[in-house]
Amino acid sequence: MRRRRFNKFTYHPWFRTCRRIAAQFIVPFIIFQFIRTLFLPTVFDVLLLSFFIVIGLSLLFEVI
Repeated sequence: MRRRRFNKFTYHPWFRTCRRIAAQFIVPFIIFQFIRTLFLPTVFDVLLLSFFIVIGLSLLFEVI
């Protein structure tokens, strides 16, 4: 089976817009969640922080 390569310019315009918006907001969310996790470390806060970091890295390395 032949595998199709993805090109970020072939995405739908609404997806590219959502990706740009997420890229702008993810860094402040990570900073806020990191500060919150330092003061009140719960399992939910740590999982949410790791989820935000994964999203941020995937946007940075253009996985999404």
